[in-house]
Amino acid sequence: MSWEPPAPRFDDLIHAPTRLRITAALATATDLEFSALEDALGISPSLLSKQLKLLADASYLTLEKRPQPFGRPRTWIRLTPAGRTAYLGHVHALRQLTETEGPSRE
Repeated sequence: MSWEPPAPRFDDLIHAPTRLRITAALATATDLEFSALEDALGISPSLLSKQLKLLADASYLTLEKRPQPFGRPRTWIRLTPAGRTAYLGHVHALRQLTETEGPSRE
């Protein structure tokens, strides 16, 4: 049985620019540490926390605090299978939308 991409499905939750960037970053990794994601996106910790909570409430990602030998525990973020499917379906829908030929401008 071969892998098939999810059906195209526009997702309003993922479509917001910051959440789209978060899910895109997480789709390329097994998991990411909070500060690494914050640095990669160039956003504040409070904005990242707020957006992660919205995605976690939708069961699109998990947040896991892992103890460190020294210092405070760190938060690791991972897309859930539902989150990965939603992200890939959204990307597929965007591709269909942008590849569709519009009316001629002649």
